[in-house]
Amino acid sequence: MFEYKLLKKDAKTAARRGEFTTPRGVVQLPTFMPVGTRGSVKGVEVGLLEETGSQIVLGNTYHLMLRPGEEIVRELGGLHKFCGWKKPMLTDSGGFQLFSLAKLTKINEEGAVFRSHIDGRKIALNPERSVAIQEALGADIAMVFDHVIALPNTRRAVEDAMERTIRWAARSQKAHTRDDQAQFGIVQGGLEFDLRRRCAEALAELDFPGYAIGGLSVGEEPSAMYECIDATTPHMPENKPRYLMGVGRPEDLLEGVLRGVDMFDCVMPSRNGRNAMAFTDYGPMRLRNARYERDDRPLEEDCPCPACRRSRAYIRHLFVTGEMLGPVLLTIHNITYYQRLMERARRAIEQDAYLEFYRERFAGWAAGVPD
Repeated sequence: MFEYKLLKKDAKTAARRGEFTTPRGVVQLPTFMPVGTRGSVKGVEVGLLEETGSQIVLGNTYHLMLRPGEEIVRELGGLHKFCGWKKPMLTDSGGFQLFSLAKLTKINEEGAVFRSHIDGRKIALNPERSVAIQEALGADIAMVFDHVIALPNTRRAVEDAMERTIRWAARSQKAHTRDDQAQFGIVQGGLEFDLRRRCAEALAELDFPGYAIGGLSVGEEPSAMYECIDATTPHMPENKPRYLMGVGRPEDLLEGVLRGVDMFDCVMPSRNGRNAMAFTDYGPMRLRNARYERDDRPLEEDCPCPACRRSRAYIRHLFVTGEMLGPVLLTIHNITYYQRLMERARRAIEQDAYLEFYRERFAGWAAGVPD
């Protein structure tokens, strides 16, 4: 039902071209997953989302458990039917949200107790509860419950969270009951290379269908993140997909692929799109800038998205006047850009030309948007 195939390894880098088969379709790797936190990528109807080239979408366990509640989603046929997305989906475990809401959360060996950011009620979440919620939601891929902490941090705190993550992964696996849902382990260990290795090796013994690198992009410098990925991927199973959680910029995606990562997710293309920033091969364009007031060119000449059938001047006008179409169009463009970037990366790996593609893209981003 779930199968990973390594189709090609780039000759000059650790980049991988693969496929991951799920009950709802085959995901071509490497790939980017748009974030549909509450069952929706903000402002983008699922038909339009499919036209961006997106193959798989991420849903958020924490938010869906609070509203509308996982039992309502189950009663209405599961998350796919509830939101209308027919392709594969992945749900996170809620661990990152508990980290981001740290002031409202208390964590011990059993799990976490937190206050809802909506109404302040006390809620308990642990590995078994996280698995049950995700099984009710019914996504194709579910993540184990993990312990995320801020970086940089003390080695003692990082090791404690890493060891707890391993124990929680075993509990998550034991609680898992759905054969039609793949469960991925999450490697923690902060910026400590030996702890990352220990965690990866311990999780490999549990033989999950896939593995993620978690706990990065939480305050450390990008260079430190890349070094950590370099130190982690060699200890992750080669015959399973590798997912870098919550990352990130287009540059980060290409850096991750260079190091053997297959899957990515981030709110950046949608969030930045809502704030008038478009990602392009020349770097980010800030559409509220006066330089675009009379610019009749599209964002990118070769982009097939609906935003690129309009002028830069028009899109700027939508943002300046507060029209909701502006954020919608730029969100669609940004997700389309990310998917096209991954498609080109896949093609480059197939041709043993990933390093050339990587260098070409970084040179383009460094050049900036031409006048």
